[in-house]
Amino acid sequence: MIQEVWIHTLEELMPLMSEQEYRPELKRNRSSYLYRGVPDAAYQMRTSLWRCCGELQATLEPAILNNFAKYSVREDPTVAHSVWNQMITGQHYGLPTRLLDWTHSALVALHFAMTEDNLAEMDHHECAVWRIDMKEQIDHLPEKYRLAVGKQQTTLFSVEMLKQITESLYQYDEDMGDHSMVIIEPPSTNPRIVTQYSFFSLVPMGMTDIEKYLNEYTNHTVKYIIDRNLRWRVRDMLDQLNISERLFYPGLEGLSKWIARHYYVK
Repeated sequence: MIQEVWIHTLEELMPLMSEQEYRPELKRNRSSYLYRGVPDAAYQMRTSLWRCCGELQATLEPAILNNFAKYSVREDPTVAHSVWNQMITGQHYGLPTRLLDWTHSALVALHFAMTEDNLAEMDHHECAVWRIDMKEQIDHLPEKYRLAVGKQQTTLFSVEMLKQITESLYQYDEDMGDHSMVIIEPPSTNPRIVTQYSFFSLVPMGMTDIEKYLNEYTNHTVKYIIDRNLRWRVRDMLDQLNISERLFYPGLEGLSKWIARHYYVK
């Protein structure tokens, strides 16, 4: 079930940024949550592959990945290593994929929720931060996937772990059906993955409605809806905490985005 939590004040925002579970065996606080920020709370949770290809995504995905691997191997030889490498690398450069972006940092998710391509839209609608529980996602996985993460004592898959189970998109879709999906931690191949604390959910073709899956099969999913009147206040707070484009887009691209927003006239 998806729980909706409305946030109207900075004080109501604080619990989102401090959600951690105390683990007695470690004597440490650890969080199993992942977050996804969206600038419009009305946006449906869709992959870039679905937005590009719609109901033909299953038919066109192999051609998209094959062509990407064929033409990109000179730039990045690792794309030839597995279909999962092709997806992760392609996602970074804007290729339509079945991957959905998540972050382990609530602050990173807030940054993406509080940033519009058109800053004039900031006051026009609420934004949102989604939260899912990695441990809960594991509970829904088929046995061979659960055994793999249990053996490694982790809540996440690496590319290598997933390759040992399957390299076939067809087999993965058959294993997952419409009620489970793998959370994968990408290799740290570029600074953006590191600074954004990135993770991906690998959405199976059978999961035609991600929000329906979360509502029917999970108990710890939360959609934090942030009042439009709070957005500029939170945006300025994040800048003061050094959570900005300058950090998440290394180089001149991020610097330019940050300066442009900093001097935007409301």
